[in-house]
Amino acid sequence: MNNVLVVKVGGQRGVDLERCAEDIARIARTRPVVVVHGVSAMMDTLCAERGLPVRTLTSPSGHSSRYTDPATRDVFVEAAERVNAQLVSLLRQHGIAAHGLTGANVPLWGDRKDTVRAVVDGRVRIVRDDYSGAINRVDATPIRRALHAGEVAVVPPLANSADGFLNVDGDRAGAALAGGINAAEYLILSGVRGLYRQFPDETSFVPQVSGRDMDAALGWAEGRMKRKVIGAQEALRAGVPRVIIGDGRVHAPISTALDGAGTEFRL
Repeated sequence: MNNVLVVKVGGQRGVDLERCAEDIARIARTRPVVVVHGVSAMMDTLCAERGLPVRTLTSPSGHSSRYTDPATRDVFVEAAERVNAQLVSLLRQHGIAAHGLTGANVPLWGDRKDTVRAVVDGRVRIVRDDYSGAINRVDATPIRRALHAGEVAVVPPLANSADGFLNVDGDRAGAALAGGINAAEYLILSGVRGLYRQFPDETSFVPQVSGRDMDAALGWAEGRMKRKVIGAQEALRAGVPRVIIGDGRVHAPISTALDGAGTEFRL
């Protein structure tokens, strides 16, 4: 359980799961690895197949998330299980034992908000049937069991709750999990090189964030990068010594980020 690496692999289109699995397998031969994955591309595919509209909720502060009503929640759980099984299969093809923590083994717990304030047609409205949530606890037992057995633990972006499974943000789920198992490093793979002060100006790329730059970093982030920066900061506060936001599009994306590419966060 020493020197554990937690990797968040995004679920958006364009992420090469085969390339990520190959790199993870290489690293898992020398240190324990936990993988947290996203499901957005699989969700879009399943929703299109079933004629289910893809909708988002935007908070008054501007944060957007998938609107997960009961029907969408059921599809989200199915999408999470499919991507999880896909990653487990790819890792096994590369000769690495892997264990998907789905169903009764999901290690995250969360709270569902009874009401969510969202901007709809320019007005703030109350939404009562959203099944998204915030993580409040990590059950490290199934993760430690997998790692002690020499397996890569593969975790979906789901949290248990009194209301059933919840859709939770994958970047922040990875942060909570990394803190909950005292990971040495947390790597968030992105669709860009890392954090920029003024995206996409390459001269504004930020190689390291620490100390007084920590608050400024959230202001520099745009779009989905804000959630990744929040995840990085939450992991640091939970005791993870080193967090990296790296480019998931390159060859050997995990190794490349660990070797110094991407944006490194330290307290």
